[in-house]
Amino acid sequence: MPLIPEEPQIHESAQGSRVTPASGRVAPTPRPVPGPRPAAPARPGRPGPVRPMPGQRAPRETAAAKPTPPSAPAADTASATPQIQLIPAAPEGALDAAEEAVDLLLESGRVPGEVLVITTGEPHPWAAHELSFGEAAYWAQHDAGDDVFYTDVAVAGRAKPRPVVVVAVNGGPDEAAGQALPLALARAGALLIVCGDPQRINSVLGAGV
Repeated sequence: MPLIPEEPQIHESAQGSRVTPASGRVAPTPRPVPGPRPAAPARPGRPGPVRPMPGQRAPRETAAAKPTPPSAPAADTASATPQIQLIPAAPEGALDAAEEAVDLLLESGRVPGEVLVITTGEPHPWAAHELSFGEAAYWAQHDAGDDVFYTDVAVAGRAKPRPVVVVAVNGGPDEAAGQALPLALARAGALLIVCGDPQRINSVLGAGV
């Protein structure tokens, strides 16, 4: 009988997928799945609280950065005394000098209602004209306060104070000048202009103006 060749025997050692690892070897650890990285620890050497954002400074620092402005000083009482100007003029020319002073005041920007003119001798032609219509109409224009007002020393005490007072020492007794100057000084808010003879004015006041 012919011999039937034997089928090759397959040994288990030949199976590649079922290789048993050698003794002593450790199977590799599975790699972790990638994910979010943990927060990095703070750097050493810079401890302390977090710096505040701009505009969020502590109240103490804000007070130091913005000091309280000092209060305004009180008004000087001496500034209430009006300035005095003397325009030398003879009695017959004192009224014209006063008119020129008024013109200069208006040209410099003064409002007509801010000027009061007082005469010691003959009244100003405007005052004489307005008084011819009666005292009520005359003083009504004074109360309106929209124009230069001319008055005589005899009734000037009724006039209200104005920023500028002009006195024309155009004659009259010394008592009239002595009454007009203190009265005008009390009613002048910023400026008193006296037109007349300097010697007579100084003798009336008892001191240099």
